[in-house]
Amino acid sequence: MKKPTSLIAALLLTISLGFCQAVKVAVAANLQSVVKKLQNDFKQKTGIEIEPIVGSSGNLATQIRNGAPYDVFLSADMSFPEMLFKEGFSVKAPVAYALGSLIICSSQDIGFENWERVLMTARIKKIVIANPTIAPYGKAAKEALEHKGIFTEVSSKIVYGESISQVNTYITTGVTEVGFTTQSLIKDTKTPLYWKAIDPRIYTPIEQGIILLKHEVGNANAEKFYQYILSPGAKAIFKEYGYR
Repeated sequence: MKKPTSLIAALLLTISLGFCQAVKVAVAANLQSVVKKLQNDFKQKTGIEIEPIVGSSGNLATQIRNGAPYDVFLSADMSFPEMLFKEGFSVKAPVAYALGSLIICSSQDIGFENWERVLMTARIKKIVIANPTIAPYGKAAKEALEHKGIFTEVSSKIVYGESISQVNTYITTGVTEVGFTTQSLIKDTKTPLYWKAIDPRIYTPIEQGIILLKHEVGNANAEKFYQYILSPGAKAIFKEYGYR
C-alpha cells in the first residue's frame, strides 16, 4: 500500500518543481532597470520566478552559442536573435517586443541643442558609447555621429563601454562629460541628468527582439514568460521606460 502513496508523492513533487522552475533569461544590458519591474509584475501575475542574466547582446549571443543554459533571450536588436535562429538555437523565429530610443546624456548642463557642435569643442574631452560590435545602442550612436559627419573628428575622444550598463556608470558618475545611451536610464537613476533624444531618422531603428531557445523545451514557464513579454501589460511597462 505504501508504493502507490510514494509514487503519488513523487509525482506531486515533480509537478511542484516543474511549476516553480525558474526561467533563465538572457537580458540585454539596456533592459537592466526595466527587467526588474517586468520580473516583479510577471511573478505577481503567475507566481513564476525569472533569473535575469544581464550583458551586452553580442556577449550573451556568444554565451548561448557556447552552450549557456538560457531559456529566453531578450536582445537589444534583431540581428543576434536572427543569427541564433538561423544557426538552429531556436525552433521559433524571433519577434520584436520593443523599439529603443537613443539619447545623448550628461551629468552636466552642457546644452544639447546643437549637440554635434558641442562634442567638437575643447570642453568635451571624453564621449562614452557602447562597443558598436556587440552592443546595438553603440552601433546606433556610431551611426548618428557618422550621419552628422563628425565621427572621425571626435574619434580620439570616444571611450567604448563593454555594455550600456558600463556606459551609464560613466555618465552618472561623471567619468566622461557626455555619452550616448538608452532613454530608460532617465527613469532608472536618481542622479540629475541632462539629455536629448537623438532623431531616430539618423540611425537604424533599434528593433529589439525576443527568442525562445531550444534549452527551454519542456519548461512551460519559459513559454509563459515569452507570451507575457508580448502582452499589453509588458508593453505598458516598456513604454513607461521610454521604449516605443
